[in-house]
Amino acid sequence: MSNNSNNSDPQVAALTNLFISVLQSAKSTGQLTSIEVKKIEFSRTKNREHGDFATNIALNLAKENSQTPKNVAELLLKILNATDFEKAKLEIGINKFEVAGPGFINIFLQQGSRGQVINQIISAGDKYGSGNSMQGSRINLEFVSANPTGPLHLGHTRWAAVGDGLARTLKAAGATVSSEFYINDRGNQMDLFAESLLNAANNQPVPEDGYNGEYIKDLAKIIVKKNPKITSLKDAEAISAFRSAGYELQLQEQKEVLNNFRTKFDTWFSEESLYQDNFVDKVIEKYRSKGKVFSEEGATWLRTTEFGDDKDRVLVKSDGAYAYFASDIAYYTSKRERGFNLCIYLLGADHHGYVARLKAAAGCAGDNPESSVKVLIGQMVKIMEGGQELKLSKRAGTIITLAELVEKVGVDAARYTLMRYPTDTPMVLDVDLLKKHTNDNPVYYVQYAHARICAVLRNATELKVNTLPTPIKDDFLNLLVHEREIDLLSALAKFPEVVATSAQLLQPHRICRYLEELAGVYHRFYNDCRVLPMGEEKVGEIHRIRVTLCLATAQVIKNGLNLIGVEAPERM
Repeated sequence: MSNNSNNSDPQVAALTNLFISVLQSAKSTGQLTSIEVKKIEFSRTKNREHGDFATNIALNLAKENSQTPKNVAELLLKILNATDFEKAKLEIGINKFEVAGPGFINIFLQQGSRGQVINQIISAGDKYGSGNSMQGSRINLEFVSANPTGPLHLGHTRWAAVGDGLARTLKAAGATVSSEFYINDRGNQMDLFAESLLNAANNQPVPEDGYNGEYIKDLAKIIVKKNPKITSLKDAEAISAFRSAGYELQLQEQKEVLNNFRTKFDTWFSEESLYQDNFVDKVIEKYRSKGKVFSEEGATWLRTTEFGDDKDRVLVKSDGAYAYFASDIAYYTSKRERGFNLCIYLLGADHHGYVARLKAAAGCAGDNPESSVKVLIGQMVKIMEGGQELKLSKRAGTIITLAELVEKVGVDAARYTLMRYPTDTPMVLDVDLLKKHTNDNPVYYVQYAHARICAVLRNATELKVNTLPTPIKDDFLNLLVHEREIDLLSALAKFPEVVATSAQLLQPHRICRYLEELAGVYHRFYNDCRVLPMGEEKVGEIHRIRVTLCLATAQVIKNGLNLIGVEAPERM
């Protein structure tokens, strides 16, 4: 029997060990013939009437044991209630078990045990929520990867937020992650970029299919100012010089814009570098040795149809020029040679066709396409302001740029909102809403909860209501009996599970939705449970434990916001 449970939650880890012992007991006594399950799962219940945890272990074991799930569940409960496991149950703080529905086992904790999450949070601090569910995964996470020919636009902006947030979340789940920006610095677009700059410098019209926008004129002016003789060069020399200078300036600007957006990359990988030392040719020959490359009609092809692609892909054209897919397979090979066992690509909606061919490339390389390659497709973002859709950028001449969006709503609001929705769904970003300091604005709602708690903690200090030292004794934890207190404890305890699930499913938007849920639970707690003494009221134990609960809540909100690269303000 194997177990891959997320051990970042001590109670889950303890429950897992308890149930492993129970299953082993059931098999040794002949009550169960098979106890083979990949994972013993425990989920925190949404409804407290169903306990604190629930497990579907009986449903997973029923078929192999030729019993109904309910019979298996009742059998396990009989063993759990035996005296052999009293010590383990006491250590976990279990009050009782119940069989529910078709065979779920609901687990109810003692009151003090619910409060143990406060000790866990304060002890772990910034590390609370982190776990090991993805330990052993070496992940290359590629996102944004814009051409160095213009400002980063709205499509790039979504990935700049989601990609960075996903990297942080994967690391929190125990994975080794390298964030990578693939610089598309090879191909015809670079020549068109250079021609556009040259023409702008000479006050000539933009070439056909060239680049427009004020930024081209601005770049041309900077280049000429740095090198006044550049316009007197012959055509080929001038194109080369403008290409090199424009590339350097535009890439530097992209780096600065992303840095200001709190998006960090471990590696900036040049496509052009793939063609050094005949690396692309070596990769093609490697695929050929596996029988996956063939020649036809003067061109060189990869047998991607063997792995689900709709057609085989050209690597080298009949005229000897490399097809773009040659770069793709070389880049994938580079990632694998650098030791990554999972390559994640974050691509725009116009790259949907790349999913099959990238997986096929992995298959042709001898890898398992389903485990070595993951491709996320991001849908379009619409920006609304004043009831109108914003489409044109004053500087870029196309759609709104990342820098322009940040200027309108700020880094926090932009990152949070772009990360708040599943990437496979189109989204609308309402500028007017994001400027409001109301509960209708999700990022304000969450940040305000943190600032509100910080205000409570400052007031507590003034009133000499000290937080409790950890580990907090059950005598204090047992005071947390109000419905709102229990709800808040349950919400805080869910955080490690949310982080692990967000990482495993590659869905960082779950962090945002959790934070909004937690903020709502806290606000209700604050309204219904008096935290600080009023008037001449003396400081009591209930005030101290509630203040400590507030401290733990602030820590979790801060940790969650950090995972998505958003600040946790102490004042608003």
